[in-house]
Amino acid sequence: MTTTYRSYLRLPELLSVQTPLSDVHDELLFVTIHQASELWMKLCLHELGEARRRIAADDLPPALKMMARVSRIQTQLIQSWEVLATMTPADYAAMRGALGTSSGFQSDQYRQLEFVMGNRHPAMVDMFDEAEVRARLSAELARPSLYDEALRLLARRGLPVPADRLERDFAQVATPSRGVEACWAVVYGHPADHWDLYELAEKLVDLEYHVQLWRFGHLKTVERVIGFKSGTGGTAGVPYLARVVEQRFFPELLDVRTSL
Repeated sequence: MTTTYRSYLRLPELLSVQTPLSDVHDELLFVTIHQASELWMKLCLHELGEARRRIAADDLPPALKMMARVSRIQTQLIQSWEVLATMTPADYAAMRGALGTSSGFQSDQYRQLEFVMGNRHPAMVDMFDEAEVRARLSAELARPSLYDEALRLLARRGLPVPADRLERDFAQVATPSRGVEACWAVVYGHPADHWDLYELAEKLVDLEYHVQLWRFGHLKTVERVIGFKSGTGGTAGVPYLARVVEQRFFPELLDVRTSL
């Protein structure tokens, strides 16, 4: 059988799953934006998972390329809020009932992406009912994050990363460390001597920068469309999203900028 564009991409199946539950015109927009975002997040997980493996293997060049690719993907995710923001409060109110209790807060891929990058909270696993999802997220919590592997690489290169950051309960968010910040200060203070680590640091910062822009875009889109109403999944809506924006993935990489 000849492979065609349509068959290779499985377009009949792909295009059949945009199935609004109401006859409201804008519901297709809402479904498409969120499904496309899940596809982009799937690709982010694919890239960052392999980047983490490469960092652990001291194979930085391809890891840096993969991380740069994810930052470009994040740009697509950020831009998607511009499209969704064309939905007015009246448009959203007309279709909100179709959402029931569903919410972006329930995206297991988004939660896994945060876990991979290092923002880890084991209690978040409990919000998912599906056994497969819980098992996948729990497995992610048991292994070092992308940032953990970066710090292990620094230690292998002779930088004095504190032992409690190298061997710890990886399921927990680590407390910002002056010792880790000092290691990054060496890298930033002597970039020519640590060029690939310097590039790694900047790729990590780039990832955080784009995640924060995505979070802020989410906040402002929700604010624009529903104001300060509660979210469909029971969250506080805008106040909750404002707190999320304040969460950091690589705190020492941001703090070191003050001390340089």
